[in-house]
Amino acid sequence: MVSSVSQFADSFSGQASPFYLNNQSAYIAWRESKLRHYPQSPGSQVVPINDPENLSACELAKIRNQCEKTNTVIYRSNKAITEKEVIRRMGMQLGLQHLDGNLCADEDGISGLQVMDEGSRHEGYIPYTDRPINWHTDGYYNTEQQKIRAMILHCVSDSAKGGENAILDHEIVYMLMRDHDPEMIEALMQADVMTIPENRENGVLVRSAQTGPVFSIDENSGHLHMRYTARKRSIEWKQDPATKKATAFLENLLASQNKFIFHYRLQPGEGIISNNALHNRSAFTDDDEAGKKRLIYRARYFDRVQ
Repeated sequence: MVSSVSQFADSFSGQASPFYLNNQSAYIAWRESKLRHYPQSPGSQVVPINDPENLSACELAKIRNQCEKTNTVIYRSNKAITEKEVIRRMGMQLGLQHLDGNLCADEDGISGLQVMDEGSRHEGYIPYTDRPINWHTDGYYNTEQQKIRAMILHCVSDSAKGGENAILDHEIVYMLMRDHDPEMIEALMQADVMTIPENRENGVLVRSAQTGPVFSIDENSGHLHMRYTARKRSIEWKQDPATKKATAFLENLLASQNKFIFHYRLQPGEGIISNNALHNRSAFTDDDEAGKKRLIYRARYFDRVQ
């Protein structure tokens, strides 16, 4: 079963994509389809699944259709998931095969995000602390050839309190900005609009500086990709007036109570599958004595949900 949203998206592949600013008629049609029956709460995005390693045709269709509509779906597994291999197998059923073996990922390419003891190899990386994580898309520091197009976040165990995620569909961000002022979209599509500085550890170069656009369009599929971080320190933005206006608009949007921003606190057995939509995480508190220690499996992919 293929949703009308999916059929609509397929009709605007490549150069016919509605995300090109010169395709106003395609954009208007896409916008109407995007907003039609758009979910009003994160709860309406939850898809129950029985066995993550063997998703039924109905479960697959619901996950794919929801991702096509909002770029994010929340699943709730009836089967306990404690092994990362289960996450990998679930992803493969959705066309997610090419994992990003990033700096902090384990040997299998999937990261176990939890508060790490002082002196661990992940020390200093915020995802391995209980501190809040600001708005971002995953892999914003990756090269153009290593774009993160999808991710899975699976909750193995939750914290005593906190650890809520906020999620905002990047296509909605594009729509709100384009409707307000198309010049902001043009600014954020510049190839040199945002630079992430190099990363050195103990004087050794781990990653070189990465410069690229915020919004880009896949030339073959026509899908929109967003690369963004709200962090302030050591981020170099192009200093032209249009970029300054666009980044200020983004900051205000992400700090607002916009109806399109969904908040959800994952419970054990639940997870998020996303085409790398914007997201953040609030601070949290573990309680080891009560057995409440937050553990999230994170898988990043070069693929998009198929």
